[in-house]
Parts: sequence; structure tokens; C-alpha cells
Amino acid sequence: MNSKTSLGKLYLIPTTMGECDPMDVFPQTIKRSIELLDHYIVENDKTARKSIKLVCPEKKQADLTLYVLNKHTETKEHLEFIKPLLEGHNMGLMSEAGCPGVADPGAVIVKLAHEKGIQVVPLVGPSSILLAMMASGMNGQSFTFHGYLPIEKDEKKSSLKTLERISFEKNQSQIFIETPYRNNKLLEDLIQILHPETHLCIATDITLPTEYIKTKKIAAWKKETVDLHKRPTIFIIHKM
Repeated sequence: MNSKTSLGKLYLIPTTMGECDPMDVFPQTIKRSIELLDHYIVENDKTARKSIKLVCPEKKQADLTLYVLNKHTETKEHLEFIKPLLEGHNMGLMSEAGCPGVADPGAVIVKLAHEKGIQVVPLVGPSSILLAMMASGMNGQSFTFHGYLPIEKDEKKSSLKTLERISFEKNQSQIFIETPYRNNKLLEDLIQILHPETHLCIATDITLPTEYIKTKKIAAWKKETVDLHKRPTIFIIHKM
């Protein structure tokens, strides 16, 4: 613990994006940081403890204090979560998968840390969004991540046509995701709605042994069969 007059640091700790050896995708800084941290803000207690144990099997679970941040967490609890930081303890912020703060509820804690003058330390780790963009062959100079598309059919169609138009007018790659169990339905919609010449990258199970990344025109995807059911997937479109 630091002196009472100083604040702790908030370490943003990436996690794996599925079942794999964490040291295949993490630098040693992740292990060193986890070894030194006992206070964490996480999405899920059970999976966070499993992630910590995989990286640092010698770490005593009984020494850990975990604060759970998810969709049920009330805003008034956020200040309670960062109390160790205000008291001089360093803390870790962990996402359920990938990098915290990116398409992740942990962003609210990072924002609060800045407001309180707490130093934020991002650590290197896998981001499915950036890894998919890197591997897509599309415009990495200009791209936008939109998160989830509308579920309702007409709204989804309108949204996809808008993204396709923007990609053409701005020469900009458009990135989005879907709930894994709806991936196959989204792929069907993409094939039906988008122009045959529009490029689509499908990047699934990134960093895992079952990793699958391909970029083709919609016309070519119509001839391909791929099962994305319950597999974390990034979709990128670009009409050139």
C-alpha cells in the first residue's frame, strides 16, 4: 500500500478471449501486475478468479478482493468500488474477455478514475476489434466500431444500408458485433441485404485454436457455408 496521502493506480488488465494458454497472448507485464494486485473490479467473480489463477497459479485466492461491475451495478456503487484506490491501494480492472474499457462496462470506472485524479495504466493484450481490423485487409486508416446493430428486421436493414453507404462515401470500414447465438441469422441478413460487391470480413474465435478469419465479397459469401453459432465474432463491411 502507498502512503495515505497518495492515490493508487488503476491497471487495465486484458483477459483471454476463450480457452487458451494465456501466456500465448499476454506479455509478462500481465503476470507481474497480477502478482502484485489484490484488489480487482471485474464483470464476473468466478471467471475473473479463473483468469487470475491461470496466469498466476501461485496467487492465493483468499487474498483477493473482487468488486463485480455489470449491467445490474448501480452508479452509486462505482465510488465504493474505487475506495481502495483512494486509500492508496493499486487495483486491477478486468474485462470478461479482451481489453477492459473497449466495448466493456469498465469504461465508467476508467472515467471515474480520471475525475478523481487516479493514474490509469493500460496493459497490452488482445482486442478482438483491432485484431479483426488488422487481419481484414480493409481500410485500417479509417474505421468505426458500432457495437450491436438493431434487432428489429426493418431497423437492422436500414442500419446496414446506411453503414454500407457510409463505407463507400468515406472509404471507411464499418465494424459491428452480434450476440453469439444470433451470429448465423446476422450473416444471413448481411448476405441478403448488402450489395454483391461489398466486402465482408468475418473474424471469429480470434486467438483461439479454432480461429477463423476471411474477407470476401458478398457474392462469394453466398457460396460459402460457415457456422458462427455461439462463437464470438467480429463483422466488418466495406463497399469500395
